[in-house]
Amino acid sequence: MSGVRQRTLGGGGQHVLDYLKRMQAENPAFFYAIQNDSDHSSGNIFWVDSTARMNYTYFGDAVIFDTSYRTNRYRVPFASFSGLNHHGQPVLFGCALILNESESSFLWLLQTWLHAMSGRHPVSITTDPERHIQVAVAQVLPETRHRFCKWAIFRETQEKLDHLYHSHPTFETEFKKCINESETVDEFESRWESLLQRYYIMDNEWLQSMYNARQQWVPVYMRDTFFGEFAVNEGSESLNLFFDGYVNSSTTIQVLLKQYEKAVVSWHEKELKADYDTTNTMPVLKTPSPMEKQAANLYTRRIFKKFQEELVETLANPATKVDDSGTVATYRVAKFGEDHKAHAVDFNSFEMKASCTCQMFEYSGIICRHVLAVFRAKNVLTLPSQYVLKRWTRNAKSGAVVDERASELPNNSRESVTVRYNNLRQEAIKYVEEGAKSIHIYNVAMNALQEAAKKVASIKNQGSGATQASSLANGGSQEMHSTEENQTAYQSSDEKEKKIRELSAELENTNQRCEVYRANLLAVLRDMEEQKLKLSVKVQSARLSLKE
Repeated sequence: MSGVRQRTLGGGGQHVLDYLKRMQAENPAFFYAIQNDSDHSSGNIFWVDSTARMNYTYFGDAVIFDTSYRTNRYRVPFASFSGLNHHGQPVLFGCALILNESESSFLWLLQTWLHAMSGRHPVSITTDPERHIQVAVAQVLPETRHRFCKWAIFRETQEKLDHLYHSHPTFETEFKKCINESETVDEFESRWESLLQRYYIMDNEWLQSMYNARQQWVPVYMRDTFFGEFAVNEGSESLNLFFDGYVNSSTTIQVLLKQYEKAVVSWHEKELKADYDTTNTMPVLKTPSPMEKQAANLYTRRIFKKFQEELVETLANPATKVDDSGTVATYRVAKFGEDHKAHAVDFNSFEMKASCTCQMFEYSGIICRHVLAVFRAKNVLTLPSQYVLKRWTRNAKSGAVVDERASELPNNSRESVTVRYNNLRQEAIKYVEEGAKSIHIYNVAMNALQEAAKKVASIKNQGSGATQASSLANGGSQEMHSTEENQTAYQSSDEKEKKIRELSAELENTNQRCEVYRANLLAVLRDMEEQKLKLSVKVQSARLSLKE
């Protein structure tokens, strides 16, 4: 789909514009843009709400740009930017209607989206393997790792090699095995060559073009980059995760906007439920390891289950030291009976750093069973902080949102309004989340918010008074100075409250570390008691033997 195609919304263009204007009037942090169009019926349109912009600050490291709805079988050329939140659930980063499918259109769309996201580049982006999109990503996001959707490659391969799929039913299975199950680059190269020879397709132009682009879609080449998926060969069967079930081939523009809102509300509710489950229930631990208990307190429920799976697998994946060159030791880790699938782990005991050839941590942000097996062998009882990716934790959304471009923007610009709105909203959310935990905290939080409301009202009144006084020849500067002093006092108060929150968080972290150390100590003491008991039994047995 590399040709330029023009589509139109017809009368639906005004409907979209009215909707976007209404949304922005209700929330100044709602952003939308239309590309060079006079009647809004044939120009590309992009929009994003304040929640999506805020979510990007937490989860914008891995982005999916889904353009699959713009195919001919869909009535609206809908596209979306999305990712995964701390529960592994789809999270939205913006939407678009792509009416003009030219290279300049995709350039405009990516530039507009990046501007709305305060210029923060993602670590990785996954898109359909389309030439215009490739060019746009290369120009707008030159440092971002660009991956082609594997599912789209499989779909297009089936279309291009339809005769082969029908004449050789086993080809599809072997083709997918070659792509998905290759553990190393050499293994992939060998399997690919064998596949081409077995089915006599060495000269097929489509397969040759896909082979030339292998570093952008074959999983074994992508392991060194974060994509937020739990396994390197997992991949999504489709890109359209967020709107799956909400948009289909019969969806009109009027229905699309309603379905967009339904999807946003639905996923927000699912996130709230996952937050509640994580906070209010404790998962069942499967080992006596202090590391498992530590991870249960750190991670969200779904991520902990993935970590727990890796931890339990260490029981069947022993680590054997094969080399020791001073501070760095190399271990060989393989599952019992599967020595041919062994992985190598380099472990620096001084810096508590490990790297595995499977590169699961680099790809998913979750530590692998091979490194955990080495930790087990070296008696590392707690998870080193560098292996806890904040975006997967319960506290993924903690910390103030700081917009790096805020200082560059004029005070009356739309962007600075967005920054202030997002920062205030995030601070308020903290009070809501904490205040709901108990009646005591609720009362404290409610009193704090009411006191803050009084201060804001006071500042507003003083500000209006200062404006009126500034028109007078005498006394105007005095009024303004008084206002500035009050603002300074409130800033000082805010700084103290911020410091208290920081110290409280630090105290909580210290308490958690103490709990881990206490658990470690108790485990060591239990082991000592068991050894002492065993020794006592042996001594007693020896004495009985001597008497006999």
